[in-house]
Amino acid sequence: MKALLLTAPSTLAIVDFPTPAIADDEVLVRIHACGICGSDFHGWDGSSGRRQAPLIMGHEASGEIVATGPRVEKWNAGDRVTFDSTIYCGVCHFCRQGQINLCENRRVVGVSPTEYKQHGAFAEFVAVPSRILYRLPDTLPFDQAAMIEPVSIAVHAVQRITIAATDTVVVVGSGMIGLLIVQALRWAGAKRIVAVDLAENRLTLARRLGATHTFNPSTSDVAAEVARLTEGLGADAAFEVVGLTPTVNLAIAVLKRSGSCVLVGNLSPKTQDFPLKAVVTKEITVTGTCSSAGEYPLCLDLIARGVIDVKPMIETVAPLEDGASWFEKLSAKDGGKYMKVILQP
Repeated sequence: MKALLLTAPSTLAIVDFPTPAIADDEVLVRIHACGICGSDFHGWDGSSGRRQAPLIMGHEASGEIVATGPRVEKWNAGDRVTFDSTIYCGVCHFCRQGQINLCENRRVVGVSPTEYKQHGAFAEFVAVPSRILYRLPDTLPFDQAAMIEPVSIAVHAVQRITIAATDTVVVVGSGMIGLLIVQALRWAGAKRIVAVDLAENRLTLARRLGATHTFNPSTSDVAAEVARLTEGLGADAAFEVVGLTPTVNLAIAVLKRSGSCVLVGNLSPKTQDFPLKAVVTKEITVTGTCSSAGEYPLCLDLIARGVIDVKPMIETVAPLEDGASWFEKLSAKDGGKYMKVILQP
């Protein structure tokens, strides 16, 4: 099969690669679309340490089943599917509790840390266990279905806390996941949704997708603006979607006493400074969120019904052969101007 192979840090090549054999409980999926994730980019350049060459990356994918193992039930060749990026075992303590994102034996499609290597979907075919499959609505195109994984991360994050109809919620970081969180908060019923980012084009898109207010920290005192909106109280909740010390501090600073902060950003392997005093004295609740835990059916429905609109965030749909050049573009100084790039084998 044709595959986009990471051969060394910052080096990708189209190669002929063996079509994966399927185990008894697996299916072989012909990939129709696979998105470039921020974690792929930080794996490509070697900064995260979780994409060790040689590796086929890619985990935000959709396609069509072409073969099934003898133990696979309810799935057939020709079925249009997507799949969870997490290959969970289904039998450990956390899986039995429904916390599949915290599986003790967790593997991630297209990821290669020290513990394991799992080839991904920047290829014509990928083999995955049938237990992580989800059927696509008939009307949902493959490119939009490839967005289900980031949508599920956003919806899972929003559901980690209770959102009330009177709430003011701040989203610090309006990249891909931040914009999806804005839409998920709108679906959850938040009264005010404040998007924060340094890029004006992202703030414009945030307003289009449901943010009621937007602020650029380079030109505004965000905490003061949020206080003004809330009669001096501060926001009820904040979602930090960057993962750096200044943005974590800002997410805490905008909150009212007893507010909630959900930490989503997780790209940097470095330890960040944390505003412990503010968290303690304001009695802030800090919540972590990791991946998703079974929200795919809900998210497929939200996309199919247009409740969450992924189309404005798809920058381009390009052939797999253009993958290396797109990684180069994304690494350039102005790479942040691009949204989701989807590759088609």
